Amino acid sequence: MRLEKASSKAIRYACMNFHYAKRMPANPIVAFSVFEDSVWCGCVCFNSGIEGINKPYFLKMGQVAELVRVALNGKQSSTSKAVSLALRLFKKLNPLVKVVISYADSDEGHIGVIYQASNWIYEQSKRTSNAFFCKKTGKQIHSRQISNTGFKIQFGVNKKCFKRQDVTEVKKGVKYKYVYPLDKEM
Repeated sequence: MRLEKASSKAIRYACMNFHYAKRMPANPIVAFSVFEDSVWCGCVCFNSGIEGINKPYFLKMGQVAELVRVALNGKQSSTSKAVSLALRLFKKLNPLVKVVISYADSDEGHIGVIYQASNWIYEQSKRTSNAFFCKKTGKQIHSRQISNTGFKIQFGVNKKCFKRQDVTEVKKGVKYKYVYPLDKEM
């Protein structure tokens, strides 16, 4: 198995075709292409995580990263090996990062087997906010795009959005949080 820095084209293809979310993660992204016997298998992607991801660890922003996509096509011999190699490369390229976090989504039937196989530390499970879907299109909508009137004031401007009766609310399951310390102090 061989890993190398991924191109933006490879990242987009892997995320849109091999990952269940079928969308790109937020930037900035550090990603690695995974090759098995010179066959491209997809990408493992990291980013800086959401605002406040650092607070539980008493670290500064930039010292905590998030593994946001394991977008592989299944032709690799071991997913956990690909993740372990990606972590090693990520650590080498980002020496200031002390902790990497990732989540397993129970709604997708994931419990974090690849993290368990790679010796990540299970930290917690937490219920996520419910999902909203447009009744006409079936597409998922963010809760900030919904109001009772169909309009919302954003940045001082009255914007059109979805009315509550035009969406379906679906209860979500839990996400399992895993942590991987990159230095001995952590």
